[in-house]
Amino acid sequence: MLEDKNEQRTSLAELGEFGLIKHLTDQVKLTHKSSIKGVGDDAAVLEFKNKQILVTTDLLIEGVHFDLSYMPLKHLGYKAVMVNLSDVYAMNGKATQITVSLAVSNRFPLEAIEELYAGIHLACKTYNVDLIGGDTSSSTKGLLLSITAIGEANKEDIVYRNGAKPNDLIVVTGDLGAAYLGLQVLEREKQVFQANPNAQPELDNYTYLVERQLKPEARKDIPNLLKELDVKPTSMIDISDGLSSEIIHICSQSEVGCNLFEDKFPLDPQVISTCEEFKLDSTTVALSGGEDYELLFTVDTADYPKIKANPHLTVIGHITEKDEGMNLITRGNQKIELTAQGWNAMLK
Repeated sequence: MLEDKNEQRTSLAELGEFGLIKHLTDQVKLTHKSSIKGVGDDAAVLEFKNKQILVTTDLLIEGVHFDLSYMPLKHLGYKAVMVNLSDVYAMNGKATQITVSLAVSNRFPLEAIEELYAGIHLACKTYNVDLIGGDTSSSTKGLLLSITAIGEANKEDIVYRNGAKPNDLIVVTGDLGAAYLGLQVLEREKQVFQANPNAQPELDNYTYLVERQLKPEARKDIPNLLKELDVKPTSMIDISDGLSSEIIHICSQSEVGCNLFEDKFPLDPQVISTCEEFKLDSTTVALSGGEDYELLFTVDTADYPKIKANPHLTVIGHITEKDEGMNLITRGNQKIELTAQGWNAMLK
């Protein structure tokens, strides 16, 4: 886990906007050949030869997307980068650059913003991505963080959401539901702390769940793995809003149906035990939890021998004709229509 230290308090007004930008980006070094010019001019300059360019943006708002009572700023910076890189990997691409835009209220000193950027820089270093620009502004209500990720891919390698076809297999990376349960654990501990500020958080039994919530990892390895396996998905999406929402996106854009099999969902033992403790249904958590940042994709049945033994990949269903609908097949072999009950920021 990352650490969060915030002892000194230097007012951001002491530096001003340009002084703050220089302070936060002074140590940035560009590593990609496509990064011609980064921070320090009117615009960044990129050069991609014979590649298609991928661009994705996410906006994170305090009180809507994160709670700083249990989200350390360093973790927030790291996670904000992951959220965007995940979208690039979901297109079967390679992430190469990010821009960061930040609005902060005067309750945040320089040291707090340094912590936020420490997480951003760590993510860039870990995932080999260049920070090439952005913007800073003041905010009357807390912290707003917007990151844009830029990536590249050969035209023939890009995977969209609309290519799934009947009989394709539905595959998911990693495991499901842990991030949502991590959030439930943190929310519970927050309530305990509010009732008794002297209470110590009890997180020892939930380390995996909490880490999946506070410090998720984007699946940079999957595009490379698929290339090694000589598999090109017919469709792909990342699981940010919940498995049910994401497969519905694929089915809707591909004009197909699907069957997901409850007994095939990959669940970590901590997910199963914590669902029992919280009296939650593990299938509902897997379907609707969100923030897993795993990849969900479909492949032709001919590719099954290439993926069947891989520990990173689990086949959880198959694509059907559109008129068969989008369904969950339960352990009791009942067919239940899938609904999108995942995260929706507009309803928060």
